Amino acid sequence: MAVERTYAEINARIKAGKAVVLTAEEVIGKVREQGLSKTAAEVDVVTTGTFGPMCSSGAFLNFGHSSPRIRMTKVSLNNVPAYTGIAAVDAFIGATEIPEEDPANGDFPGDFRYGGGHVIEDLVAGKQIKLKALSYGTDCYPRKEIETTLTLNEINEAILFNPRNGYQNYNCAVNLSDKTIYTYMGTLKPRLGNANYSTSGQLSPLMKDPNFATIGVGTRIFLGGGVGYVVWNGTQHFPGWLKDQEGNVVGSAGGTLSVLGDLKQMKAQWLRGTSFRGYGATLTVGLGIPIPILNEEILRYAALSDEELHAPVVDYSDAYPNRVGGNLGLVSYAQLKSGKITINGKEIPTAPLSSYPKAREIANQLKNWIEKGDFLLGEPVQLLPGPAAGLTGKTLDIK
Repeated sequence: MAVERTYAEINARIKAGKAVVLTAEEVIGKVREQGLSKTAAEVDVVTTGTFGPMCSSGAFLNFGHSSPRIRMTKVSLNNVPAYTGIAAVDAFIGATEIPEEDPANGDFPGDFRYGGGHVIEDLVAGKQIKLKALSYGTDCYPRKEIETTLTLNEINEAILFNPRNGYQNYNCAVNLSDKTIYTYMGTLKPRLGNANYSTSGQLSPLMKDPNFATIGVGTRIFLGGGVGYVVWNGTQHFPGWLKDQEGNVVGSAGGTLSVLGDLKQMKAQWLRGTSFRGYGATLTVGLGIPIPILNEEILRYAALSDEELHAPVVDYSDAYPNRVGGNLGLVSYAQLKSGKITINGKEIPTAPLSSYPKAREIANQLKNWIEKGDFLLGEPVQLLPGPAAGLTGKTLDIK
């Protein structure tokens, strides 16, 4: 008999302490051992996780009113500018913002030692932050300047709001040129000197529900060590399929999530300010999504392994910056995680920008919350747009 579950039924089992929860890593072995149908009949939820750089992140902060009041028109936190065109004492600190005095790439390659992502990490870590604010002054907000220190607990509200997180599938980045280049995919050595990737593969949330059959507005998630929500699709949301030269689906493409949560619930170990030499500052975010096994088809995707999931290999010296279509081939995450791949006849080392052990830790933490009854599934009120057209490439053989 075909498996058909509802969110209500799964949540009832969670409340009763009877839900069967496996991580996306564990369920692969379970399906291999006893098959799809039997596993679907047994498992209620599959948990996922990823911990990697996510540039489109930031936090809305409400500082509360001073005496006399001020309408902040220019704000900095630890000398990192925040956007104030919202309201009198509201600001948004973006993960990639850097101090005005930072030389950036004026002294190439720049180090970008501190930025908005580091401010967010310091806030969550409980550190004191220096606030500077200026105003032109009004009758109701007469103060024109304020300088003070504050901590996260002294801020009225702090909301992590990330417009583009959980990127479904990054490129595997390489460099065909004769010089070292500095990118958001890290430092790439000349003449195929290395290959960098940034997805947790078989644990990655959007790879395990590529059709967005369970993920939508209202989905409850692990975000930064606390509880968050999917509030919309992310910016640059282009979900699709990766296909080999025969037209077989071998992975998913570029879906993204817009997510939100209470920064005061979060932990600094899951929100880390990050610097990319020659590129900029960002925030490394811990994110995990539970996938309810409503039917066998959902489990089929949730049980895909690193051998079955692929990333496109893209040249970042010319093709990527100049928007040249195509790729150098498709490589499986099993190959990437082996530490080396072969491209154009050359064996090159691989390295992840995301942490697989941390992704595993997130998936296990989320599993633990659900098993203890501390985390119920949020049924989405609207599912996100699913896959459209895909990308095609040849699969590369590991040597």
